Amino acid sequence: MVTFLPLSSPTIRLAGRFVDDAFGVAAGYNFFVSQVAQVPFEIVACNLIITYWSDAVPVGAIVTIVLVLYIILNVFAVQLYGESEFWLSLGKVLLSLGLIIFTFIVMLGGNPLNDRFGFRYWQNPGSFAEHYKKGDLGRWLGFLYCLIKASFTIAGPDYVSMAAGEAVNPRKVLPKAYNGVFYRLTVFFVLGTLCVGILVPYNDPTMAAAFDQGKPGAAASPYVIAMDRLHIPILPHIVNAMVLGASFSAGNSYVYCASRSLYGLALDGKAPRFFTKCTRTGVPIYCVSIVLLISLLAFLQVSNSASVVINWFVNLVTASQLINFSACTFTYIRFFKALKAQGFSRETLPYTSRFQPYLAYISLVCTTTMAFVGGYEVFLPGKWDVASFFFSYTMIGVFPVLYFGWKVVHRSKFRRAEEVDLVSGVEEIDDYTRNYVDVKPR
Repeated sequence: MVTFLPLSSPTIRLAGRFVDDAFGVAAGYNFFVSQVAQVPFEIVACNLIITYWSDAVPVGAIVTIVLVLYIILNVFAVQLYGESEFWLSLGKVLLSLGLIIFTFIVMLGGNPLNDRFGFRYWQNPGSFAEHYKKGDLGRWLGFLYCLIKASFTIAGPDYVSMAAGEAVNPRKVLPKAYNGVFYRLTVFFVLGTLCVGILVPYNDPTMAAAFDQGKPGAAASPYVIAMDRLHIPILPHIVNAMVLGASFSAGNSYVYCASRSLYGLALDGKAPRFFTKCTRTGVPIYCVSIVLLISLLAFLQVSNSASVVINWFVNLVTASQLINFSACTFTYIRFFKALKAQGFSRETLPYTSRFQPYLAYISLVCTTTMAFVGGYEVFLPGKWDVASFFFSYTMIGVFPVLYFGWKVVHRSKFRRAEEVDLVSGVEEIDDYTRNYVDVKPR
């Protein structure tokens, strides 16, 4: 859709254009929530990582320091934002590659213990751990629990489209970017998960203490836990520092994305007008301010353990991201129907995906189902928790309220396939693409 019609904030604007203005509003605010909730999540994660070295620094102090750094990078030194993100992102790539290589070496015996452990933990304690129940049902619940957590981590490929309206020669560049992101994420996620399963058993006592009891000092990554167990010196501290940088970088990115998505809503008249106010350097100051105010939720860990607070934000973001994917697939289904109804051949589009619209329907059903399943644990006997229920299902309740609320107040109309606008702005991008002259960068 964005190669056909490159727009800024396409998740929001294409939903309004191809489906209904009210749908665009609901999708836009849902996307904003998914971004803004990640900021306190990453701040809590920073604190969790720092406790590997010491828990002497008060939680409130760490949260305050991180927030102040985000203010500096996003308000007072915004020109450094891109530069800082470049180096921090480069560090993340090097970290991922380094840990994959590290895993391969140590599993073959290249460690101080000369322990050639290979795939030992796949046999003992084994894979497909039971969760809550015994037997096959317990193994299924364990798999489902992992699937829910994975649906939290996989978000991100859609962020490429956020730059569609500002990309140079988007119809040529974006397809390459999408394919590149897909393959890179697949490699890093699949190999990264494989490495964790090789290095650490699921019942590792240090990891269990970190996530079940929130014990300070035990909250290192599985890689660091493995390095400590294998008596590898210095490297755990280097890796933990790089993981800290990665978490800080992610939070910094979410401050930017969340503030710009709110700014886009305001420019379209779907948020209060004062959010369009910018500083002389172009920073939407009120949007950044509201994001940082919401980020104060990170102080929740002062009265609750970091592991509990992290789970709350994981639940909130997971549901919101799955709803976002559902909104994207539904928008595409309406776009597909509009093309067919108005006689547009898909072969004329700059980029097409395979097996459509069938994959879109499958995706819509799967992501919507997972959004409802995400907080299933609170309904199990003895597992009820008000905070967990609230964080898991808030956006599922808010999305229809936003949709019908906007629809009633503004009398927006659900667009039939024949009425969808497939023309406005397309001729301009056609001319731009035809006349584009590639200039080599300096």
